[in-house]
Amino acid sequence: MKIRNSKILSITALLALAGTVGCTSHYERLNTNPNEVTADEKKRDDYNIAAALTNMQNTVISTDVNTCQFTEMLLGGPLGGYFADSNSGWGTKISTYNAPDNWMKPMFDDIIPEFYSNYNDLQDLTDDIVPLAIARVMKVATMHRVTDTYGPIPYSQIGEDGQIQVPYDSQQDIYNQFFEELDLSIEELTERRTESLTAAADFIYSGDVEKWIKYANSLKLRLAMRIVYADESLARQMASEAVNHEVGVMESNDDNAAFNGFGEKGNPIYVAANYNNADPDTGAASNTGGDHHTSADITSYMNGYEDPRRSAYFLNSEFTGYEYVGLRSGIDIPSSSVVFKYAGINVTNTSPLYWMNAAEVQFLKAEAALRGWTEMGGTAQEFYEQGIRLSFAQWSASGVDAYLADDTSTPGGYVDPEGLYGYGTAMSSVTIAWSDAAAFEENLERIIVQKWIANWTLGNEAWADRRRTGYPRLFPVAVNLSGGVLQDGDIPRRLPYTANEYSTNTANVIYAVTSLLQGTDNMATRLWWDKNPNSN
Repeated sequence: MKIRNSKILSITALLALAGTVGCTSHYERLNTNPNEVTADEKKRDDYNIAAALTNMQNTVISTDVNTCQFTEMLLGGPLGGYFADSNSGWGTKISTYNAPDNWMKPMFDDIIPEFYSNYNDLQDLTDDIVPLAIARVMKVATMHRVTDTYGPIPYSQIGEDGQIQVPYDSQQDIYNQFFEELDLSIEELTERRTESLTAAADFIYSGDVEKWIKYANSLKLRLAMRIVYADESLARQMASEAVNHEVGVMESNDDNAAFNGFGEKGNPIYVAANYNNADPDTGAASNTGGDHHTSADITSYMNGYEDPRRSAYFLNSEFTGYEYVGLRSGIDIPSSSVVFKYAGINVTNTSPLYWMNAAEVQFLKAEAALRGWTEMGGTAQEFYEQGIRLSFAQWSASGVDAYLADDTSTPGGYVDPEGLYGYGTAMSSVTIAWSDAAAFEENLERIIVQKWIANWTLGNEAWADRRRTGYPRLFPVAVNLSGGVLQDGDIPRRLPYTANEYSTNTANVIYAVTSLLQGTDNMATRLWWDKNPNSN
């Protein structure tokens, strides 16, 4: 059966279907179809194939608001330096290192079964290589975020005979399998590069197979650089293969992997940011958000650089004399009447939900070239500057030439308008303009800082780079409630395994902790790829 040559349900129906997708916290849903369709509709294979594909796309970065709030806003947001928690009712949270289990479990307990319920359905529905290969790419895109959060996870045996309570794999083995799966998908799709899916089954690339190949190669490049401190030889091989593939990696913003298939609820980052945005004292709705505001980390960098992208990223603060002033992360959150004044997150209900952009790819190539990998086909400076140009174009910002030439502006310290959590010392002295005379670490920091700015909202990716390279340097949390697990100035290296795993997959999770994790099951234990001794 060939989905790309079949009569599939209307786009309107598919969009409505996508809007119904929600998160799950129960493993027993692994073998259930989450879509409420009639028995007659279930007989239409093309309908179900399209539903499985779009539901997987709804899970890579979850479009369910509750799941997205936990994974992107409460986890990646503060640890990546983009968002700050701003609900004064939260006394236990990831940003102060004392979150309860239900805050730390969604990336594991919700994402894994939600993705695999649809992935397994697709295997049963079709033998068509194109949708199966694309689904395999999405599997890597989804599960690399899970293993990068916890370390060893169930992977190679997940879904066999409908089981999810299965043995864990080491993270090294998982990454090796990622590369094998990406290679297989890239090979299969390249052989069919002129074919297409129906646009209604693809909210990322509207069925364009060649763009999926570019995304798969770009994802391979991202994962290659992730492991550079753990296995540089393999990292270089994978990066070279990705960049020099006949289709290659993302080169323009037309290649960006951006989800646009929202249902009526819209972009989940927008919805989550505006939860509880009514001032309890006045009842008036805040113009800058509710549960989440922009972090002081990124505003301090971008204010220091006078970055023209600020108006695209941030909503103006309500403090007189402070246009863009973010909220410090890792604090005792002030009352709503205070906290709502800080800069908001400029994401609308219809903004795309980005998975990856072409700018990131250029920064990945820049880092590889900085390491002397000549097979990238250019210099670190060329890739670095092209990454910034692509980001400016993506956000319709002007002044890129002057920005690239700026060799004096540096990030600033943080002045808190309320005088509560200021931090006068700037976290970095790195400038924007490229310097061939600079040492390796300075130029690496330069690349990662600009990559971080360009990857706005992709907090989990920024957190991974912080652990891997030590950059960007962010303000230390003001309130460390880890009970000694993390020392002041430390950053979380991972999240602990969930209570659900300890109760339903007991033997396997205990084996993972004692034999695969190589450390205590807490926030301080480093992952397999987290080997850079200069990253702390």
